[in-house]
Order: sequence, then C-alpha cells, then structure tokens
Amino acid sequence: MLATLRWLIPTTLPAIFFALLAIRTDPRREPRWLVVTTFFLGAILASASLFVIRRAAELTSIDLRAAAVGESGGLVFLFFVVAPVQEASKVAASWPALLFKHVDEPYDGVVYAAAAALGFAAVENWFVLRAHPTGAIWLARALLALPSHVFFACLWGYALGRAKQGRLRIPIFPAAFVAAIAARGLYAYFVYGRGPGALLAVSPLLAAMGVVAWILARDLRERFPFAPGRGLLPPSSRRWARLSAVAPQPPSLSAVREALTRADEPVKIGWVALGALVTLGGIVTGLAAGVVASHLLHIDLSTVDEHEVTAAAPVLLLGVGLLAAFPMSGWLIARAAGVRTLLEPALATVLALVLAIVGLGFAAPSAVVFALALSPIAWLLSCAGAWIGRG
Repeated sequence: MLATLRWLIPTTLPAIFFALLAIRTDPRREPRWLVVTTFFLGAILASASLFVIRRAAELTSIDLRAAAVGESGGLVFLFFVVAPVQEASKVAASWPALLFKHVDEPYDGVVYAAAAALGFAAVENWFVLRAHPTGAIWLARALLALPSHVFFACLWGYALGRAKQGRLRIPIFPAAFVAAIAARGLYAYFVYGRGPGALLAVSPLLAAMGVVAWILARDLRERFPFAPGRGLLPPSSRRWARLSAVAPQPPSLSAVREALTRADEPVKIGWVALGALVTLGGIVTGLAAGVVASHLLHIDLSTVDEHEVTAAAPVLLLGVGLLAAFPMSGWLIARAAGVRTLLEPALATVLALVLAIVGLGFAAPSAVVFALALSPIAWLLSCAGAWIGRG
C-alpha cells in the first residue's frame, strides 16, 4: 500500500494543479475541453519523449548522471538530448490549442503551455518513481522537478502568445525556447545528474523562479486587465491588495526595461570596469565571510560531499555569503556612479561573472556548471541592489 502511495501521490499532484488551473480559467475564453485535451496531449507526448530518451541512452551508453558518465558526458546528454526533446514535446502538445483563432494573448499561451507541462510532469513522475521504488531522495527529485517543468514552459508559452498578436518586429519565441532548454537543462542536471547534496543548489533557483513568476504574473495583470468573458487574470484579492500596500513592490518589467537602456548619454565605461572590480571584491569578501561563519560555527568544510545531503549542507553558508555580495556591490556601484539607470551596474556584474567563470574554468572546472546556474540569480540581485541605490 505504501509503495503504491509513494508513486501515486507525486503523480497525481500535477493533475491537482491542473484542475486548479482549469477551474480558474474562463471557459468562454479558454474552452475547458481544449485545456483538458492539451493536458492529455502533454501526458501522451511525455511517454513518447521518455521512450526516445531511454533509447538514446541505450544506444549511446550515455545518460545525464555525472557519476556514471562524467561531467562532460552528463552535460552533453542533458543539453543536446533530454532538455530539447522534453521541451519540444511540450510545444507539440500545446501547438494544436495555439492554432485556434481565439488564442491571441500572452496569457493564452501561458495557460496551454502550463497544461502541457503539467501533463508531462505527471507521466515523468510516474516513470521515475516506478523505476526507483525506494529512497526518499527520488521523491524529492520528482517534487523538485515539477515547478521547473511549468515555469520554463510558461516562458516560451508567453512568447508564443505574444507572437500570436502579430505586432512584434523581432520574434521572441526562438530565443525563449532556447533559453528554456538551457535553463531546464541546468536545473535537471542538479536534480537528476548530480548527487543528493546537489539538490541544495536548487533552493536559490526555486526562489528566483518564484519571484520571476510573481513579477510576470503582475505584469500580465497590468498589461491585460481583467474583463468578463476574456479569460484573463482576475484582479487581486483584498488580502493581496492589503499585503501589496504594506510590502515594498518590485518594479514593473517596463520600468526595468527602461532603466536598462541609455538613449540620452553614452555608457560610462570607466564605471563598468571599476564596478566589475568591486563585484569581484564582493565575491571574494562573501566567500571569506562564509568561511569565517563556518569556522565560528565549528563546521568543517573539508567534509563536504555531494553524495550526502547533510554533508553538503555547509556549502549553503558559502552560497549565502556569495549571493549576498551582489546586491551590496550593485548598490555601491549605483551610489558611487550617481547613475539613474541600471546599465552600468548590470554590465559590471556581467563582466565580473564572465571573469569569475573563466577563472573557475582553469581552477575548478566542475564548479563552472554551478556558477552558470547561479549567475542569473546573482545578476538579478545586483540589479535589485542598484535599483535601490541609484541616484
């Protein structure tokens, strides 16, 4: 009985989320039968894609586990087989719904992409947990994989919805699809390709995905106000409105986009270079603070082992110290340069991250993947600090 519940509950969890999605959509705008069909198409194509991936692994003797095939072998299989096949199957599942003429808003693309992703996740969880009938770590992996399926599918779903409007000068779906493949590949590498301790690296990624999803949902609500019969995002509840009035709100996407452009004066290259040095100094200071904190707490960093969750936990101290350096450096750059935009701090952070990743490539190649995964979060934190500190 317990063995059955072990794989049944994580399998039905995506279906529960899908039921909530179907209930909240307006049937006059998003026909329930079409949303349900998209969910089942996602499940059917998930079975097909998982079969293709398994056959590819058997024919090439490569899979995504770094411990079995090495760092490079696992990454190659993930980025060139697993992630593209999975995302392409979700696109194929949502494509019939997106051909309907009433699908003409970004929110429409998000709904059908999410439905396809939830159907995919339900089948994947079933296969994964049936193949690994014991071990709590596989339950954690299945549950942690679920939000990534939905989040990254919604990125290209939003792009498809924008493309249906027919007013874009530059197509954004190809870029969004490639970005979803890259991000999904990195995320899956930590969840399935590394040891159990690597799951700790997923926590900042989950937090970043939650913040980005909140900002994008708010942007959709502001750009496409709710109207009866249109099936768009409903207005915020009274409780949410009270919370928004008390808590500081992040800037809108349009405000950030405007702050990242410079049309009236040239970029201050000197401040970009100096800001990169400040950011690199912040990285070193943050890591040093993590080491000092570990020493004060009597934590031995030499015992870190990614194959044990408890043995890998001390790395969180280093990660917290490292990520905390970015908002501080962004704030310092913005205050010192006296800029009203985010361009100089953002470029400085990009330059510092590139230099740091290149340095890691020579000193510790295995850490490059972790640095690449955390780079977008570090950049967002730096921009957040610069937004607060700008003149």
